[in-house]
Amino acid sequence: MSGSSRSGTGLLCLVVFASTVCVGAFGPLLPEIARAQGLPDWQLGVLAGSFGFARMAADLPAGALATRRLATSLGLAPVTLLAGMLLLSTAGPFPVLVLGRLLTGLAHTLVMVGGLTAVLQEQPGPRASMRLNTLEFAGMLGVLGGLALVGLLPERWPWNLTLLAAAAPVVVSLVATLVLTRTFPGRLVPVPPAGRAAAEGATPSRPASLPPIVRLMFALGVVMALAWSAVSQFVIPLRGTREFGLDRAGISGLLSLAQLVDLIVLLPVGWLADRIGRAPVLTGVAATLGLGLFAVGLGSLPLMVAGCALFGLGMAGWMLPLGVIREHTDVTRLGWRTGVYRVGVDGAIFLGPLLCGVLGETHTRVFIALVGVAAVAIAVRLGRG
Repeated sequence: MSGSSRSGTGLLCLVVFASTVCVGAFGPLLPEIARAQGLPDWQLGVLAGSFGFARMAADLPAGALATRRLATSLGLAPVTLLAGMLLLSTAGPFPVLVLGRLLTGLAHTLVMVGGLTAVLQEQPGPRASMRLNTLEFAGMLGVLGGLALVGLLPERWPWNLTLLAAAAPVVVSLVATLVLTRTFPGRLVPVPPAGRAAAEGATPSRPASLPPIVRLMFALGVVMALAWSAVSQFVIPLRGTREFGLDRAGISGLLSLAQLVDLIVLLPVGWLADRIGRAPVLTGVAATLGLGLFAVGLGSLPLMVAGCALFGLGMAGWMLPLGVIREHTDVTRLGWRTGVYRVGVDGAIFLGPLLCGVLGETHTRVFIALVGVAAVAIAVRLGRG
């Protein structure tokens, strides 16, 4: 990898980090938003889920934009994020809050799709999983930073002021993006003719059927996204507050535990996947994720704490399904399959908290248990080869 490529990757990780601090800050503040704004559970579900809805709706357009104008995609992200955070900080009526949340989801899409486009355009190599997990590491570090910031700021501050403080790193993102636009000034390098004819002689005009392993990766991505959105944006904040009486710092601590475990094992998981294969590693993380969901959704407070740790370990495989898809996809279809995968994942991020809000506390436990069963079932299927 050239020096300019390493520099671009480093700046890209900085942008991802600075853009995700406010994402981590939102979850612990959800119970306070409910009380201050007088929102019932279904509106909380809509508010939390609108982030994923925006990502789902924007994935394919953002992918097309990143393919043609990567610099534009990256440049729009911090501006959109700042607009969304300012709307949320007004503590205005419910539609204004939802609009702010939608804009933050759109901004996150522009950052992540642009970043994945830059990373995945490289051919698979001995460090392919590490490249993906390094980008994810930057995002998880930003989420953890947001959680820590909420726990450290004075609890007497209203939720909107705390959230606005968490939006401060977007200034760093904006400056770093200005430099990145020089690194990626225009179009990506066009796919060479040899690449277009690669992989079984496929042509872009004739869609190929999805191999079974790719379908399984789509399913695993959806399960992981449902788990992450439902647990971090609904179950832990509301169950911790209502059942166990935890305050803002306590909720931040539970969410931070999951993020910290994720961060600790994320790069080792990528290193291991490059050496023994992604499928065996995904088998382990999927089974661990299922166990963590059972503990978080159904267990006592000590079990919930243990479940948060298992949940973080399971989420360390978040980026690996994309690597498997890349292995089984020729370059002419990579953008389309990546976009479709992201639509499924972000659709699940939208549905996770929304379904929890609609189902209510009692039935949410059943839902979380079913997602856990699905994770374990995928682990069994991967284990059988």
